[in-house]
Amino acid sequence: MARAKTASVFIALMTGIAGTAAAAPSTSECEARVNDSTVKLVECMQVRALWRHLADFQTIADRNPDSEGHGNRDTGTPGYLASVNYVAGLMTAAGYRVTIQSYDWKHFDVIGTPTFSVNGQSYVFEKDWFVARLSGSGSLNAPPEPTGSAGTGPDSESGCSARDFSDFLRGHIALLERGTCDFDVQVANAQSAGAEAVILYNDQGALGESGGKLRNDGGTYPALLRNASSIPVIGVVSHAMGADLASRYRAGKAPQVRLDIHTRLASDIDYNLIADSPFGDPDHVVVVDAHLDSIYGAGILDNASGSTTILQLALNMAKTPTHNQLRYIWFGGEELGLLGSHYYTRTLSKADLHRIVFDVDVDVTATPNYAVLIADPGHAHNASRFPPNVVRDSKIGNRDFRDYFSSVGIPSREARFGNDGTDSNALSLVGVPNTGILTQQDCCKREWEVDLWGGYRGNFEGQIPGHNGGCVDWPRRWCDNLSNNNSYVLEFASKAVAAVVLTLANDTSLRRRAVQ
Repeated sequence: MARAKTASVFIALMTGIAGTAAAAPSTSECEARVNDSTVKLVECMQVRALWRHLADFQTIADRNPDSEGHGNRDTGTPGYLASVNYVAGLMTAAGYRVTIQSYDWKHFDVIGTPTFSVNGQSYVFEKDWFVARLSGSGSLNAPPEPTGSAGTGPDSESGCSARDFSDFLRGHIALLERGTCDFDVQVANAQSAGAEAVILYNDQGALGESGGKLRNDGGTYPALLRNASSIPVIGVVSHAMGADLASRYRAGKAPQVRLDIHTRLASDIDYNLIADSPFGDPDHVVVVDAHLDSIYGAGILDNASGSTTILQLALNMAKTPTHNQLRYIWFGGEELGLLGSHYYTRTLSKADLHRIVFDVDVDVTATPNYAVLIADPGHAHNASRFPPNVVRDSKIGNRDFRDYFSSVGIPSREARFGNDGTDSNALSLVGVPNTGILTQQDCCKREWEVDLWGGYRGNFEGQIPGHNGGCVDWPRRWCDNLSNNNSYVLEFASKAVAAVVLTLANDTSLRRRAVQ
């Protein structure tokens, strides 16, 4: 059976990695020497050092619990700031020029217990529905009106275009299916059309990065707005609920929705951590990034794993000269809408921005029931919004990842994740070519992926086998801890990142774009 064959290959591969590690230099030797070849650098990406950092992030989370006692490294928490200081201390000691970049962000609180009912039937807050981040306040009773016409395309009911609201009745609640545009676009269009509130509902069978369903029940989760709304925004409710409300409205039996939501906004400070290598041409900068923040807890898989990968890579590269300068960035606020990366790219001068010749995004590198995905801007839903060089020039990094995985016998696939929901999107939008890696998260792994990588259908992480969506991105589960990571996957994914970064760091074909 294909699964058994893949599993045997996986075991052989892991045995080979373990054997290599036993003969490899110590962590201190690796960090003190010049690792100027792929062989030398890759042998230094060892599981013992990587796992130690991952465990340190778990300790940081545990020492900074939330009000209910759960380990926490979310944006705006002491655990996140402690994570920043942990990485900054190691990078400074290794000889990097470290900058902690602060920026303002909007802190959001729901006051009291909000209510949501349809024709008198009440739904359970944070189970059946959520208040979207940065939602406005309000109490109202009105019908939910869908936009567009059902079944005519992926954005037919999404409100991604102002044209979708041409017949919308002012004072109604806009009922919007998740589309390919940002939630902020949908909400802004609804507000302009006179909606008194917005209900966002999931699309049917939302697809994950490798084509599998991200949440197998088309279920509920918090919508993350980047801009504050002046009207209440519910979301995301299940596809079943949203489709039912839309169907009833179109049948002439419009339900009455009652909302009572009160929120409060306040400004707070968040942080990016930037570390520049003393080596390489500062006019040709290769950025290596990972987001350091978690969401709903310790966030050890998402994304202490990626943060660990680039941290140990930077420590192993601390004494290594390169042609292009390496810049490592741990972004904040990724889970809340790429806050840190958008701030970073929008505040760079044009000259400094055009010095960045490539970006490597590292988002989740230790998934137990893994896949191996290479971020490709050409697969992104919003690729048409990128400057024309991005898709073309990103092929360099995609090729480097593909070639490395092929050389060690690990299947890989290009995917769209890196430009639909993580920090490389911010780089793409300002014209920086990029690639990246993800070993997957959430649900659901499909049969063809099992045939390719082994494992089980269903959750990529969390309960395996299972189909409940895993630990990552789900409020009140508190299970994205150290046990939600696989050490072998962390090692082979980190070795791949190291090989690609070293190649790009010495790639003389990477060119600056002209300042316009």
